Amino acid sequence: MRKFRCNDLMPSIAGVMPANSECARPDRILDIGFAFRKSKVLLSAVELDLFTALGSGMAECDEFAGRLEIHPRGARDFFDALVSLQLLQRDVSGRYRNTPDGARYLDRRSPDYIGGLFEHLNGRMYGIWSRLGQALRSGLPQSGALGNSGYDALYANKTALGQFLRAMTGGSLLPARALAGNFAWHEHTDFIDIGTAQGCVPVEIGRVHPHLTGSGFDLPAVGTAFAAYVNEHGLGARLKFHPGDFLKDELPSAGVLIMGRILHNWNIETKRLLLDKAYSTLPPGGALIVYDPMIDDLRSNSHALFAGLTMLLETSNGFEYTPTECRTWMEEAGFGGMQLLPLDGGHMAVIGYKQRF
Repeated sequence: MRKFRCNDLMPSIAGVMPANSECARPDRILDIGFAFRKSKVLLSAVELDLFTALGSGMAECDEFAGRLEIHPRGARDFFDALVSLQLLQRDVSGRYRNTPDGARYLDRRSPDYIGGLFEHLNGRMYGIWSRLGQALRSGLPQSGALGNSGYDALYANKTALGQFLRAMTGGSLLPARALAGNFAWHEHTDFIDIGTAQGCVPVEIGRVHPHLTGSGFDLPAVGTAFAAYVNEHGLGARLKFHPGDFLKDELPSAGVLIMGRILHNWNIETKRLLLDKAYSTLPPGGALIVYDPMIDDLRSNSHALFAGLTMLLETSNGFEYTPTECRTWMEEAGFGGMQLLPLDGGHMAVIGYKQRF
């Protein structure tokens, strides 16, 4: 009877086997290499507004394909691919329905909708990431107006602005809710969110803490979108918009300043400039909350490392950083009483306080 070796039972790639492990398999490498297919199935489903179209109901394949206006040739494989990814459910009769997660986070009628982020990934980031090799060779951004001319150029395009602002809401929702529930807001009366976009962070904090008044600070072009989003959530009386440019103007003052997903866009000099501005405008006893997808000290967090590569692709000199680095910069600006606060959505917050005199 023949004795099988491990290599007899597995396919080889180009006839080459790893030299240091007789029983090594390529599965993990293949999974990484083909991961774009999983991503594109999800992103295309959001692009088609599939989860909203399905809602709380059920649909059989042909009817659902007609509803989405997609060709029947690929419809069943597409829907079943979503089932295999646990993004849809299929019953024994072949009808499809949303999973609880899909209904909660990908149906745009849900208050927890984060699909704006995936619209951004599909419409903008997917193409930019295809140029990663070029960015690694050149060290230059691949993002067009944002990388070359900053946010003013990006915001000049109304379509791009709307997509970008919805993406910021989708990306901020989970850390904003964690921040609303895990910071000592009872010790403060007001706050300002720097670089607020649509105002997701002020809305999530404001709806949980009715004693607070808050503001969002961003470029003037954002004001209309901020007002619409805040009013949609019934908080227009308590949350106001401050127009300005945080690189050129002084920051408005409040008991708490928030810089979420801001510092990583800039070089070290600008990071320090923004922290100095925050310290200057805060009242004694005030707090600064900085959060980003910070890289752990062991540099093993893939999500944060990918965020660092996004800074390479999107910005001229931005970079992701560690909580230790952030704490050092904040202490150099004068902050004390430093705290770390893990947030949802792969984010970490560093909190510092201005000393009472």
